[in-house]
Amino acid sequence: MNSALCRLRLRLFTPSYIRRCQSTSSGHAKAEYSSSKETHFGYENVSEEQKAHKVHGVFENVASNYDLMNDLMSGGIHRLWKDCFISRLQPRPNTRLLDVAGGTGDITFRYIQHILHKRNRDSHVRMPSSNMAAPSDKEENTVEEPPLYEIAVCDISQGMLDVGRKRAESLGYSGIIWVCGDAQQLPFEDDHFDCYTIAFGIRNVVDVEKALSEAYRVLKPGGRFMCLEFSQVNNSGVKWLYDKYSFNIIPAMGQVVAGDWKSYQYLVESIRKFPDQETFKEMIEDVGFRRVTYENLTFGVVAIHSGFKI
Repeated sequence: MNSALCRLRLRLFTPSYIRRCQSTSSGHAKAEYSSSKETHFGYENVSEEQKAHKVHGVFENVASNYDLMNDLMSGGIHRLWKDCFISRLQPRPNTRLLDVAGGTGDITFRYIQHILHKRNRDSHVRMPSSNMAAPSDKEENTVEEPPLYEIAVCDISQGMLDVGRKRAESLGYSGIIWVCGDAQQLPFEDDHFDCYTIAFGIRNVVDVEKALSEAYRVLKPGGRFMCLEFSQVNNSGVKWLYDKYSFNIIPAMGQVVAGDWKSYQYLVESIRKFPDQETFKEMIEDVGFRRVTYENLTFGVVAIHSGFKI
């Protein structure tokens, strides 16, 4: 397919609430980063520009083995964490979700499953009794129901998005927009989404405050921010075991299963560089969110943070 036809298809099928954004030929969503301002990439000090490229490289490298490695590294517990995350969110039909850093679709698919389950349960409860006349086909056809959900998945890595899109096709889920974009410069209009989710992604952005500000911008008044992220373990005994496992087992597992030690070494280090639960809560409040709370899971190995745009 030639480039002109590709551009035409994008204009025809991209929703109006998605802004035009830059991307590189490799599929890396491109935002403006400083080549002189310093930040960290795990325990390594690098420029903002270097970190953006390094993080993109990590997730391009791990995309094909991402779900398998999550199962192996956590013993499958990551599935329970994500189930709990969606349970706390309590998705409702006819809402707009933006799932950031959600390339492989784990959160999006759980969101859809929750809505479909709720719809089926409600339909069963509202089913007319046998002595009530059922509506005619004509009456049924005159009622046009709104879509159950409107979902945009945004990820910096096209490789991760490709994995998620294939999974959605295999599960039979449609109505999902897959966007290669940067959490610090979201390609969406202001005040559009009812809910913003980000799971195991915000610690990888170059500037967390900018990502939080963007989350606030794209949410409607009353919209909810939900973040699932690795955090700080407070129990000293559990922390010792967790650190030993993280630094000695996870990179080695990445090398054996995915042929990639460095990416998984970075993932372990990035967890230790991320702010603790209280500090992150304050950062969320500083950009304008209110009623900010957090809940520790598995001794604080991960935490769910929640806030509202009010």
